[in-house]
Amino acid sequence: MRQSDAPRTYRVKSFGCQMNVYDGERMAELLAEKGMSPAPEGEEADLVVLNTCHIREKAAEKVYSDIGRLVKKGEEAGRKPMIAVAGCVAQAEGEEIMARAPAVGMVVGPQAYHRLPEMIDSAASGKRATDTDMPADAKFAALPSRRKVGPSAFLTVQEGCDKFCTYCVVPYTRGAEISRPFSDLLREAEKLVESGAREITLLGQNVNAWSGEDEAGRPVGLEGLARALAKLPDLKRIRYTTSHPNDMTEGLIAAHGEEPKLMPYLHLPVQSGSDRVLKAMNRSHTAESYLRLLERFRAVRPDIALSGDFIVGFPGETDAEFEETLKLVDEVRYAQAFSFKYSPRPGTPAAGMDNQIPREVMDERLQRLQASLNRDQLAFNQASIGKTCEVLVERKGKLPGQWLGKSPWLQSVFFEGEAAIGDMVTVELAEAGPNSIRGRLLQLAEA
Repeated sequence: MRQSDAPRTYRVKSFGCQMNVYDGERMAELLAEKGMSPAPEGEEADLVVLNTCHIREKAAEKVYSDIGRLVKKGEEAGRKPMIAVAGCVAQAEGEEIMARAPAVGMVVGPQAYHRLPEMIDSAASGKRATDTDMPADAKFAALPSRRKVGPSAFLTVQEGCDKFCTYCVVPYTRGAEISRPFSDLLREAEKLVESGAREITLLGQNVNAWSGEDEAGRPVGLEGLARALAKLPDLKRIRYTTSHPNDMTEGLIAAHGEEPKLMPYLHLPVQSGSDRVLKAMNRSHTAESYLRLLERFRAVRPDIALSGDFIVGFPGETDAEFEETLKLVDEVRYAQAFSFKYSPRPGTPAAGMDNQIPREVMDERLQRLQASLNRDQLAFNQASIGKTCEVLVERKGKLPGQWLGKSPWLQSVFFEGEAAIGDMVTVELAEAGPNSIRGRLLQLAEA
């Protein structure tokens, strides 16, 4: 394809968090509205959108590597793809990407991708464009109505962050915290359910910071939004991620014990078990306050599955402070968790701190932490054996007649039998592995 040609096919490649997955889906919908089609599997696309994540280590350099591979493939095929860089690296790098990568026709930040269609027109006429403005409300108002979705769908309700953790670039790449209006979210959720969603996961950088006014003009928090969505008859499950301990309310805790559609699963990052490290990270909680918060959730929903995030090797972290993290893990017994080695992000306060931890020390600590987390995840799965629960069927499994779905506790469950994507089926959990559970189909959960 010559750069001056209008693209007919596209491919959106999203990296990183679930919010990026949501943004990638919305960009694909914008391109479909423009009359473009997704490139068939195995074929090169006329337009490739790299929807980037700045949380990845050396994220910018990896973007340039991806661009180089696309250019090489295009040269080998005798066609030049149109390349757009979107997402958080686009926001952080901006014009630098244009300067370093002449093959890129568009750079668009996460709050400006609703302008992608007009930027494509400019690129097709030979004009390169960068847009890293942050008008979040304008973005959502400009996006098309949701179309076909799977049985489990994402819905971004909140964006941005005001917490300024010293290791994190999100406040700089996603902007300040904003909450989408209650009525807009209700309408989008209704469209998702009409399109086939049985489960909706509410997304936000700090999703439990969401606030708004309901249809009667009353102030509501995330629990009020969840309770309103629960009234949609064909919506069977509600989840939310990612939460911040500082924004957790008594109302949201109570909702976990009172609203059956709100799934018994909580992702609540702690990052460290050391109070000194937490303070250096600018986290607003202590290890003790975090543990007491989890106790309150377990009191209202004893079967709740707990998930968290951890960073090892934060600047200045001592061996004793790392042991405090292991102690916290032993006390919580997470059903799932994500753990990472600290890596400096340009422009963040932690990147300039003294006492950066050697790579080999971080490697050893991460291995020890992950061994504990993997132990607890397997133990949680094993403790589920013999339970009967509903599983939402999301896709076919690898074997003939096999299906894969999620339990209420977000475990991957596979089983054999008569079913279809989108079914809610009753399954007995029969055999546990570290990452999935084999189930025995009992019956369809509903007609």
